[in-house]
Amino acid sequence: MQYLIVIMAAAAGAGIGYLVLRAWDNTRLAGYKNRMITMLEETHEAAERTKKERMAEAKEEILRLRQDAERDIKERRNELQRAERKIEQKEENLDRKLDRVSHKEDELRSRQEALEQRGTELETLIQQQNSKLEEIACLTREQAQEILLRKTEEDAQYLIGLRLKDLEEKAQREADRKAREIVVSAMQRCAVEHAGDASVSVVPLPTDDMKGRIIGREGRNIRAFETLTGVDLIIDDTPEAVTLSSFDPIRREIARRSLERLIQDGRIHPARIEELIDKASRDVEEDVLSAGESAILEMGIKNMHSELIRTLGQLKFRFSYGQNALSHSLEVASISGAIASELGLDEELARRAGLLHDLGKAVDHQVEGPHAAIGADLARRFGERPEVVSAIASHHDTLEVHSVYDVIVAVADAVSASRPGARRESLDAYIKRLEKLEELAQAFNGVSKAYAIQAGREVRVVLSSNNTDDGTVHKLAYDIARKIEAEMKYPGQIKVNVSRETRATEFAK
Repeated sequence: MQYLIVIMAAAAGAGIGYLVLRAWDNTRLAGYKNRMITMLEETHEAAERTKKERMAEAKEEILRLRQDAERDIKERRNELQRAERKIEQKEENLDRKLDRVSHKEDELRSRQEALEQRGTELETLIQQQNSKLEEIACLTREQAQEILLRKTEEDAQYLIGLRLKDLEEKAQREADRKAREIVVSAMQRCAVEHAGDASVSVVPLPTDDMKGRIIGREGRNIRAFETLTGVDLIIDDTPEAVTLSSFDPIRREIARRSLERLIQDGRIHPARIEELIDKASRDVEEDVLSAGESAILEMGIKNMHSELIRTLGQLKFRFSYGQNALSHSLEVASISGAIASELGLDEELARRAGLLHDLGKAVDHQVEGPHAAIGADLARRFGERPEVVSAIASHHDTLEVHSVYDVIVAVADAVSASRPGARRESLDAYIKRLEKLEELAQAFNGVSKAYAIQAGREVRVVLSSNNTDDGTVHKLAYDIARKIEAEMKYPGQIKVNVSRETRATEFAK
């Protein structure tokens, strides 16, 4: 019974608690609902207030913009009115100017009519005066004009001739002075040795017994040597020496080196001869290429064909009058560049033409013709410029000059070949040349004495005062110079100096 009472009491308490909680939840939900309704009402009121404020601001902004627009329109209207007034003023000014211009045109037209009338009157007076002059002079107007023009033309030609003569003499003097300065400056800037190395064609031997070993049994060694080198090996009575003879300088150099190595080696037989000749050929070919490349580098020349470089290097073994052809070419290139520099021309082009001017001498033993034409053909074939080709072809005055570089190279070549010590010759040939020079001068009538001086570069001729007069001095000098040109060969030029003297002798007793 007690348990039942307890259970019933517990159930009653639970029911009462449930009812109390439910009532409390309903009360809380009703409070939440009221607060939400209040918040919505407040939000709506705030939105309304914001809307009214924004509308008021928008109206104020529209009013302000409208006022600004009206103010701008008013200012624009004022500006347009001012511009219209200015235009009206300009139109009025233009109208006044047009009136003045029209007035001036009327005045000018009146003056022009007056001038035309006076011109007509003057023409009438001139015609009347010309008619009177023709009657007085008995000449027509055309005849008088012709006489006057002829006289004026004669006077003008005379004055022009005098002026041209003065200008020509002045230009000649100035050109001679400038040419001397340029050539002297070019020669001073070119520092080279006085003479090139002499061509070596004699090979020394340690003993005369070596000659027999060179010849070999039944001449097999010398035959093999000459066949492989293309050079004549001359063995004569010259003590301890043999001579190599060939027009080809490269072959002669190969033969010289091969023979020297054979003599040093001591093993002289056909197989060894062939081996050393092959080695010497390679060495000479390397020297040729090296010499050509060194030459163009020394002169600062670029973009030259490899075959021209090789041919240029062959000049290292070519000699002319004892002067090395490559050294001569380098000297001519240097002088040509100096002259071109003084004249304000292309210095590199002048050096290029000077370096290649004797290119044909490297192959003139293989190709027929003068070395100038051969060199020009080689240069043209391997793409050299026309100025270079022309300078090579005409540096010996065999062809017509086409450019200033032709003259520069010819002058540089003459300077290099004719300077003292440039070329060597034997004493006998030197004496014979001087004697020939004196004989040619003494062969003319009236010549009493002739002396060759300045190493054969000048001949002084003394005329007899009994058989000649002063008028024959210049003619005789011209004749002697032309005869020397026709009958002698010489480097550079020879000065002919002819003088006529009168001597009187008395004794004081």
